Amino acid sequence: MISKSLEEYLKCMYILKQQNDNIRVTDIAEKMNCTKPSVNKAINNLKENGLVNYELYGKIELTDSGENLAKKIIETYDIVYLFLKDVLGLDEEEAKSEAENIKSSINDNTINKLARYVHKTLSLNNLDCNYDVNKEVCRACVRRTAKKIN
Repeated sequence: MISKSLEEYLKCMYILKQQNDNIRVTDIAEKMNCTKPSVNKAINNLKENGLVNYELYGKIELTDSGENLAKKIIETYDIVYLFLKDVLGLDEEEAKSEAENIKSSINDNTINKLARYVHKTLSLNNLDCNYDVNKEVCRACVRRTAKKIN
């Protein structure tokens, strides 16, 4: 388990990788509005946890574990956000803030049940595929269905 702060760095790195296929300390610092030394400290902590590969002034790469955890963090946030905004009716800013706080403390079993409930309630799709926040196939399925609705 990593800290909420390290989760944010990991999520940022994943997003940068998706956008540019390149993760640089400068880009992370800019996106997160922090200093390069802060980014380097976070990278070293993530490296110690086996979530990134990095050599000083070298390429930053997410490990498979790091990429999977980043996807899980994003997926968990999305599910909680949808529940708070579209099911409970919180305004967008409050839903974002609350989802950010909740995503780090909710367990997999609860998020899996919440995902099934949210998707059923919002008629996004049928998650009778034994949805599990840890399975890439189900996340991809959910995203494809959600994109069709938008």
